Amino acid sequence: MTYVVSVDACIPEGTSEMDPLQRAGAVALIEDGFDSVKSVEGPDGVQVDLVDTIVAVHPGGVLLKVVVDAPALEYAEDAVHALVDELLERSELLADWKIERCEVELHQGLAKESLDAADGPDAPPEDPAARKARHAERATAASTDADDTETKATAARSRMLRLADELRSFSPAMFGVRDTGDTGDTERAGGRAGECAPECAVPPDSARLAAGALVHATDVLVDELFEDVQVLTQEDTNVAECEGPLWHLEHLPDRYALRYDAAFARRFLVTVIALTTRFTDGSFRRLSCVAEELALRFLLGQATTALELYGLLDDDVSAALDAFTDTVYDGMDHEWLYGDPTDEDDEEAPDDVAALTIAPTTPTTPMAFASWFTPFDEARYIHPSAADEPAT
Repeated sequence: MTYVVSVDACIPEGTSEMDPLQRAGAVALIEDGFDSVKSVEGPDGVQVDLVDTIVAVHPGGVLLKVVVDAPALEYAEDAVHALVDELLERSELLADWKIERCEVELHQGLAKESLDAADGPDAPPEDPAARKARHAERATAASTDADDTETKATAARSRMLRLADELRSFSPAMFGVRDTGDTGDTERAGGRAGECAPECAVPPDSARLAAGALVHATDVLVDELFEDVQVLTQEDTNVAECEGPLWHLEHLPDRYALRYDAAFARRFLVTVIALTTRFTDGSFRRLSCVAEELALRFLLGQATTALELYGLLDDDVSAALDAFTDTVYDGMDHEWLYGDPTDEDDEEAPDDVAALTIAPTTPTTPMAFASWFTPFDEARYIHPSAADEPAT
């Protein structure tokens, strides 16, 4: 059976965060370690095969997604934990790192197989009396649905407000809160906003809720994109020809659907992780490439979906997200990629690309597929695992 194991490993407590060069070195060391391993001996001598890995390093450590074939969940988790522990110990630079989390996630294909085998969780009992009893239970449960919905919405709101503290790169003003001069420039959307004057465009709590929704959406988006990577890898195909279910990649511009293979999907996933890491560690300045523009589009969509799910997307929260979107995109325009490609060359940007400047302060940059992971200028950050291959 195929299992996805998520692993978080962190640098030693009290040490300085890694700079870009150190992060690139950590990626290389860990990826080289995985490349040298084909299988792992789990508990009781059981062989666990390594199928695929994705490595994303951030200033405080590394996030790993490891896919293995194992006879049981416990074997998969134990084998991956032991493998990562050994890979870290092999390197003098990583030997002091600590594994903080190692969890197994059931692959979506297995879940679907289980549901199909059982005819789904909502299949009615064959016995008429049992069906009658089920209907009676549902009628009773319906009377408490409203209370349950309100309880879930309250819990979701509280969680998102707590998560807002993690979005360190953005001040409340980025979400439309009027700056009254009571807070410093270093205050972030997740921080404690000062008292806001009555003329605030967006209430501070609505800005915090929008910020927390973005952090919540990050976890969901990364996990679902990873599943998309696995589907494309297992089918050895691209989005246009994929028969399996996909969460997000099929919502990229249709004109390049034949190009969205597993290798592209890995680069896009790493781009999402790198972008959202900069959002949460306080280092974000500007979007770096077209792929990040598209990644932000997905993140905003996921955040909006989560807020709608719990009935939290009111006018003020919508205004906060709109203000954030306008500020971060800062004049960038990738929408033409979703237009009709009939009259456009597959490799070139449209003739009027001069009107679609990347940002008011940067030169015009074409957004052809080949340049999606190319930084807009030398000052922009691209994760080493997503960057273009050097020209030969």
